[in-house]
Amino acid sequence: MPKPLVAIVGRPNVGKSTLFNRIVGAPLAIVEAVPGTTRDRLYADSSWNGRAFTLVDTGGLDPTTTDDIARRVKAQAELAIAEADVIIFLVDGKEGLTATDRDIAEVLRRAQKPILLAVNKAESEIRRLDSVEFYELGLGDPWPISALQGSNVADLLDEVVAHFPVGEVEEAPALVRIAIVGRPNVGKSSLLNAMLGEERAIVHEAPGTTRDAIDTVIEEARGRIVLIDTAGIRRRGRIERGIEKYSVLRALRAIDRADVVLLVMDGLDGVAAQDTHIAGYVREAYKGLVAVVNKWDLVRERARAEKLRGDTLAQEYTAVVREALNFMDYVPVLFVSAKTGQRVPQVLETALAVQAERGRRIATSELNQAVQDALARHAPPAERGRALKVYYTTQATTNPPTFVFFVNNPQLLHFSYERYLENQLRAAFGFSGTPIKLVFRQREKNRTQMNADGRRKNLK
Repeated sequence: MPKPLVAIVGRPNVGKSTLFNRIVGAPLAIVEAVPGTTRDRLYADSSWNGRAFTLVDTGGLDPTTTDDIARRVKAQAELAIAEADVIIFLVDGKEGLTATDRDIAEVLRRAQKPILLAVNKAESEIRRLDSVEFYELGLGDPWPISALQGSNVADLLDEVVAHFPVGEVEEAPALVRIAIVGRPNVGKSSLLNAMLGEERAIVHEAPGTTRDAIDTVIEEARGRIVLIDTAGIRRRGRIERGIEKYSVLRALRAIDRADVVLLVMDGLDGVAAQDTHIAGYVREAYKGLVAVVNKWDLVRERARAEKLRGDTLAQEYTAVVREALNFMDYVPVLFVSAKTGQRVPQVLETALAVQAERGRRIATSELNQAVQDALARHAPPAERGRALKVYYTTQATTNPPTFVFFVNNPQLLHFSYERYLENQLRAAFGFSGTPIKLVFRQREKNRTQMNADGRRKNLK
């Protein structure tokens, strides 16, 4: 089941980004550094009262605008509204009720979603009392808050999570859930249709838990395979190009439900910024990933027209993809044509292979031997005369494969050495297409000794 989506909307300069940052607990509204890329962070995962959700920050909304850029912002915000489970409509208690607020309220009423009217900048008692004027919008009780100071934000979040969907039907177990994601017009639907072109025992459609999505279920001898299509976004044109930032919202929901993600890219366009955005989220969610370069027939035609070498084309293109996804160099890269069917059968088989890798469990003896070999080849760097010592390693769980290293002091671990250990585990055991998680814990004996040393020091 995907995380509920909460959208913050309102006219410009009412404090949406400030509230966004307040809720997620970090200044993420403008940019966020993630592995391999810097991206505009218009969404972030958060939680309240044990309920996880995705929070979306939108641009300032003005339904009456005719300005080209403002129309793009409006289109982005409207898409976020359509995707949201709960909407926080933020208004400015300092400026009071405006005509634009009334226009936005009318748009929100048509959305038929739970709407919480939050009156921001209500730091004083007078402004909290004045917030009653927003009853005129007909959206229920106003919630006077201060995003800057944090006052009453907790009460607002209590109400937000109270509106989350409950009692959803639990999805039937599946051998693997595969999400098909990517930018608009890269051929996601064509790939899905081509994948289903082979004869299957049973193929049927079942309502998905994401809005506007239909899950395609394949029943075969190996088990139940669910394909989650996100091809509902079909936006074109110069004005709507910015909407592609928000098309990632649907991808997020599909990724949350999936085991393995097919990231479909247009071979003629190469790897776009949004492709790396989606790949970064897949890694953060610890899901399997297969990079699928579509329209390979057209790429080869263009190469012939430009008299480029065809025998090394795939190899050179693979290098381009791996450079763009340099933080996920373990990802398989497939070159397909949904139109001609070229290599399409490999897509499902590769996704199933990645899922098998996600479920692999390594014997403890083999694991510790591989780790000791890695330590012997390259010892941990010393800092101020102290170096990390690895005593023992065990695999805690699968999906994703998670390994726990018992060490003398986790604070002595350098991120570059953690990456080295990950690479050594991959070299020894594979794990193609799936992230692996490394956890470093202080051995109990050392922790007890350090606590005792600390007590002795305090007694002196």
